[in-house]
Amino acid sequence: MASSNKAARDGEKIWKTNVDKVNAELVTLTYGTMVAQLCSDFNHKYVEVNKQLDKMGHNIGMRLIEDFFAKSGVQRCGNLRETAETISKIGFKMFLNITPTVSNWSADNKSFSLIFDENPLADFVELPNDGRAQDELWFSNIFCGILRGALEMVQMQVEAHYISDVLRGDDTTEMRITLLRYMEDEMPPDDE
Repeated sequence: MASSNKAARDGEKIWKTNVDKVNAELVTLTYGTMVAQLCSDFNHKYVEVNKQLDKMGHNIGMRLIEDFFAKSGVQRCGNLRETAETISKIGFKMFLNITPTVSNWSADNKSFSLIFDENPLADFVELPNDGRAQDELWFSNIFCGILRGALEMVQMQVEAHYISDVLRGDDTTEMRITLLRYMEDEMPPDDE
């Protein structure tokens, strides 16, 4: 638990001293506009919108990891538990000033959840009332792609997906991350 508390302190320090701030409402409204445009472009085929958000996030994550290491000074984590704490308490804190809770570890320690008490991307958002968005659209799916892309750059292939979202009427927003494998000296896939 000592490393968890240290990670929380490090995340707070980095947020206060090493990160350029952007107006949260600007980010929220810009992201919302982008999601709305994707919904329009893909004729409200939300499964395809989810794929596009994940793909965009993946590309962002592949680049964001460099900024993370440069500004945080964090060294490579020794295992998935350390990685989860670093993502939660330093990564999300550093870029979004939030700290999702790490929980629901699988018995084999290869899978965990991030529980979001707050989600700045979801402020001011109402999903389309078309009878499908509540069941099909994962509004913040870009986060899943960002985590996949960033972790891929440190040789961790993961699957990330939402299992609940308050925007869909659930009690919590929960993302599930599963380690698929550690990659050995592989080149990242071509950007699409």
